[in-house]
Amino acid sequence: MVEIRKPISVDDAVQLVMEHRIVGEKETIPFVDCDDRRLAEPLIATHHVPSFDKSPYDGFAIRSVDTKSASKNNPVEFTVVEHIGAGQVPEVALSKQQATRIMTGAKIPDGADCVIMFENCQMYERDGKNFMSIEQSVSSGQNIIKEGSEVQKGTSLVERGTLINPGVKALLATFGYDQVVVSKKPVVGILATGTELLEVDEPLEEGKIRNSNAYMIASQVKRAGGDFKYYGQLADEKHSSYELIKKALEEVDFLITTGGVSVGDYDLMPEIYEMLQANILFNKIGMRPGSVTTVALLKDTFLFGLSGNPSACYVGFELFVRPIMQYYMFSQKPFLQRTTATLAEDFPKENPFTRFVRCYTTFENGKLFVHLAGKDKSNVVSSLAHTTCFMELRGGTGGCKAGSTVEVLLLNSENGQANFRE
Repeated sequence: MVEIRKPISVDDAVQLVMEHRIVGEKETIPFVDCDDRRLAEPLIATHHVPSFDKSPYDGFAIRSVDTKSASKNNPVEFTVVEHIGAGQVPEVALSKQQATRIMTGAKIPDGADCVIMFENCQMYERDGKNFMSIEQSVSSGQNIIKEGSEVQKGTSLVERGTLINPGVKALLATFGYDQVVVSKKPVVGILATGTELLEVDEPLEEGKIRNSNAYMIASQVKRAGGDFKYYGQLADEKHSSYELIKKALEEVDFLITTGGVSVGDYDLMPEIYEMLQANILFNKIGMRPGSVTTVALLKDTFLFGLSGNPSACYVGFELFVRPIMQYYMFSQKPFLQRTTATLAEDFPKENPFTRFVRCYTTFENGKLFVHLAGKDKSNVVSSLAHTTCFMELRGGTGGCKAGSTVEVLLLNSENGQANFRE
């Protein structure tokens, strides 16, 4: 148990957490159920795309050698021997001065090595037979999409850990993955602390507040790709709280508690960590909000002690819990995507510690702007409804003026990055 709370830097805290990262398990699920899951294996092309030479246009498949003398003054005539549509297999191999009427996407018949577009041909019938003529030469390979020209069989197309979005799902369908190997969703236990908390359906009482943190965290867990298990509220009583946490740790992959990690008379989590004989990685960070964020390990299970203040709790999850969940699900880029943006309004606060300001972005006149989402207090909940990013201001800096270029961490981006800073 660490008794003296000496703050460590945000970067060191992130590194300490990630040093103990683990990868979760795989499971195989039906193709229809794989949306928004993460691939546990690379997506490999099981065949060429296209899997045969095909036509990109409606027209006629012919032999280029038969067109060498074609011109406006010397039309060259072909006998039409077959008509094939997309999905049909040609049955006639072309010989000299023969053509096959072909539709977009249809397979090129044997003997043909080019396609001439329909609008460049003249069609007619004579003596019960179909003919067409052209007035231009065509080169070998012209207007043919070659087998394997898009993708070669055996190519790795999508790395493991990638979120299955509509585009990835299209690839899975293209290559016949009717069963998909994905990462198992981590189960995250959630416990709220404090006798002052009321549940959502309870009437408001004097001196009480409704428990918003647990449900906010549950939503963040789902957005990060996990499942949650809510264990309710911890009473301000050490032994019953210890027993409930001990039980929860046997059933989840990660455990989050909100509140109770400070040094007040009713903040029991430090004593419970000691009773559990958990290894405390840190219990104070040089950041705002969320300086009391605590992370401990019991064997391989993380215990995340997040602040009871809503904004601090929210920030703590995104900085420390989300990346470890992403790595657990095989993500190669577990951290929030960073970019730069132009500050749209003044932020006068000085920053003795690294500060994460709740913001949202707009795109105007070709530039990305970042706006304050509301009041910058750790106990504020109203600003979170509009938050789509964090503006990070390094410790030791003064306030920022509108027009400044600042770093932002994007919360809703599907893309991530391999390191906390890149």
